[in-house]
Amino acid sequence: MNLIANMMRTKGDPKIRRSGPSSLSASDRLARNLGWLGIALGLTEVLAGRRIAQALGMRDKEALIRGYGLREIGSGILCLSVDKKTGLISRIAGDSLDIATLNRALDPRNPKRGNVALAMAAVIGIGMLDVMAAKLSMVRHERRSQPRDYSDRSGFPGGVAAARGRARETFKTPADMREIPVVP
Repeated sequence: MNLIANMMRTKGDPKIRRSGPSSLSASDRLARNLGWLGIALGLTEVLAGRRIAQALGMRDKEALIRGYGLREIGSGILCLSVDKKTGLISRIAGDSLDIATLNRALDPRNPKRGNVALAMAAVIGIGMLDVMAAKLSMVRHERRSQPRDYSDRSGFPGGVAAARGRARETFKTPADMREIPVVP
C-alpha cells in the first residue's frame, strides 16, 4: 500500500516509510472488506452474467444475474459508507436471495448442479461472514448509543472538596471577592 501511496505523491513530498496502526476497529475493517468483495462480485456478475449463467446451468437467467450484480454493488457501496449496518443487512438479504435462486438450480436435471453446489457453499460461507459483521456492527452501535455517565466527575482537579479549599484560601473575607475583576 505504501508503494502506491508513494507513487501518487508529487515531487518534494515526503515518502511514507511505514504506516501506523489503523484507526478502524475490527468490525469496521471486516465491513469495509466485505464492501469491496461485494463490489468485485457485483462487477463480475454484471460483466460476465452470461458466462456465470452457463457455468451454473441457468440459461436465460443472465439478466437476473446482472440484476443481482447491481444489488451486490449497491450493498458494497453501503458497506463502505458511514451506514455500514444497512449495507451489511442488505448483504444478508442478498445472500438469502442468492441461496433461494441457487436452490432452484440444484434440480437433478441440471448437468451443472455440482457448480451450483460449489457456488451455494461460497454464498453460505460469505453469508456467515456478513451475519458476523452485522452482529459486531450492532453491538458496537449499541455501545456508542448509550450516553456516557459522568456523574462521578466534578470537572475540578482534585474534586469539589479541593476546589472549595482553594477558594477558602483565596477569599478569606467577602471583601476579597469584590476585588475580582469581572470580564464582560
